[in-house]
Amino acid sequence: MGPKTEQDRGGNIQKNPALYISLFITGVVVIWGMFFPGVAENWMNYIFDFMVQYFGWSFILVVSIFLLLLVFLMISPLGRIRLGKDGEQPQYPLLTWFAMLFSCGMGIGLIFWGVSEPISHYIWPPYGDPYTAETLHLALRYSVFHWGFHPWAIYAAVAGSLAYFSYRRDLPMMLSSTLEPILGRKGTRGGWGVLVNVIGVFATMFGLATSLGLGAMQIGSGFERVWGIESNERLWVGVVVVITLAAVASTITGIDRGIKNLSRLNILLAVGLLVLVFLLGPTLFILNLFTHTTGEYLQNLIGMSFRLDPGGAGTGDWTGAWTVFYWAWWLAWAPFVGTFIARISRGRTLRTFVAGVLLVPALVSTIWFSVFGGLALHEEHLGAGGIADAVARNEAAGFFAALELLPASGVLIPVGMLLVAIFFITSSDSGTYVNGMLTSGGMLNPPYQLRAAWGIIEGAVASILLLAGGLEALQTASIIGGFPFMILMVLIVYCLFKALYSEVGEEKNKNPGNF
Repeated sequence: MGPKTEQDRGGNIQKNPALYISLFITGVVVIWGMFFPGVAENWMNYIFDFMVQYFGWSFILVVSIFLLLLVFLMISPLGRIRLGKDGEQPQYPLLTWFAMLFSCGMGIGLIFWGVSEPISHYIWPPYGDPYTAETLHLALRYSVFHWGFHPWAIYAAVAGSLAYFSYRRDLPMMLSSTLEPILGRKGTRGGWGVLVNVIGVFATMFGLATSLGLGAMQIGSGFERVWGIESNERLWVGVVVVITLAAVASTITGIDRGIKNLSRLNILLAVGLLVLVFLLGPTLFILNLFTHTTGEYLQNLIGMSFRLDPGGAGTGDWTGAWTVFYWAWWLAWAPFVGTFIARISRGRTLRTFVAGVLLVPALVSTIWFSVFGGLALHEEHLGAGGIADAVARNEAAGFFAALELLPASGVLIPVGMLLVAIFFITSSDSGTYVNGMLTSGGMLNPPYQLRAAWGIIEGAVASILLLAGGLEALQTASIIGGFPFMILMVLIVYCLFKALYSEVGEEKNKNPGNF
């Protein structure tokens, strides 16, 4: 082995101000929500409404630009550049890499919304009349849109930037390292660098807490359907506590044991459940719906990407409640998921990295919504109905309400609960790694005590948000965490392209025959 690079060494935890500032801010938020839940909920609702009304356009515009830039990066000569040294091979096999990035990326969310989102759009469409055949098609198309190329473009932008500056330029794996072209090496550890890393920790905390909260609500719904235990705040918090302890135990074992093995188990369970629902459900309807939705999604991608309601046609509330919320949620998740994807992506070229992060997860999301959303939409539109009523009462119950339609529901529902729990653990486990890296000066393997501490804090934040207002509080927290990071991401993407073009220019001068 050669000498350790800067990102291997990381920094001195005791002298890292990002750790103490992040802990202080998180502590203030937790105490505020614990002792003044009503006040916290009112303020979060106010911030949510303000962000959507005055800055909703910025989420729509900026995220779409990120996607366009990532597509350009994939097909341009810049894609030749490797996330590591020239000739370096990928750290993980392709299938293992896919399993880990998908498990940390949106596993819980897909299960939570796989049924509830298409049904919600069927009841309350972005435009047109509800409960029609046209709205059924529209419902699945927008579900795929919200989980397709756009969120993974956000993740790819952050992950690609971090991996490039860490593995190719030997900088610590901290968000501040991605701003090296404008801050300089010393500046990434200075005041501005600390601020950037604190924003990353803040966004990660609320983005992850949102996902953990959704997972707890869904597991609670499963308890209610299988064993008749009421799904309420106390049960949700109890689920968060148990799963957080399991995640802390997992994070102590490290990426190559805990996260990697759990991610493989996740994928096996998810694929198994997907195949069973496909075979036991309306198979032909699902195949037709998948084919139709794929074509409609690709055909209408540009229009959906920039769609707003400046003329007051009455669709603005829908856009704010769904598309703006989702883009803010993905942005809030970007420091967490992006850092983790960067951590496991060493050795890949930018072209294969972007293609893998954009295309494969988007295809899997389309298949997932076609199978689970298709099962629910078929029952609601062509069958006896009842799924819409279940979703209207409790969005967390949609997934299990759909599984109850199948003959093997007594087995499928517990398997679904186990799947949610494992996704829950891998998400929390990955988040502890990310916050550990951001608050340890960029250590690729931060001390397990630090990772365990962040795991406990993440569980506490999720519990407070659930007690402060349930799903609405979780959604609002995503907006709060996502907006400041969106501004930061604009600078990150600019610095990435600046550094890439600088490297290509230097290489072109040295070897003009290669270009």
